[in-house]
Amino acid sequence: MEAREVAELVKQALPDCEIDVQSEGNHYLVVAVGDRFEGLSPVKKQQLIYGALEQQLAEGTIHALTIKAFTPAQWAARQA
Repeated sequence: MEAREVAELVKQALPDCEIDVQSEGNHYLVVAVGDRFEGLSPVKKQQLIYGALEQQLAEGTIHALTIKAFTPAQWAARQA
């Protein structure tokens, strides 16, 4: 599965977020930025993204998944 395919699955589940996916083999890094993460715990943020990729994780298509989810303000602070 290519990074762009993973990105599309996450974008379908979280259409109001900016999604970037990087991959190395079947290991993926998903970076998501959106207002919907405001006030959510890190676990809740991750659950939103895991939910979008549940089938691929269960099938083993995605072996390892690293998730980084931010509000726009958190993302901007990281870029400074």
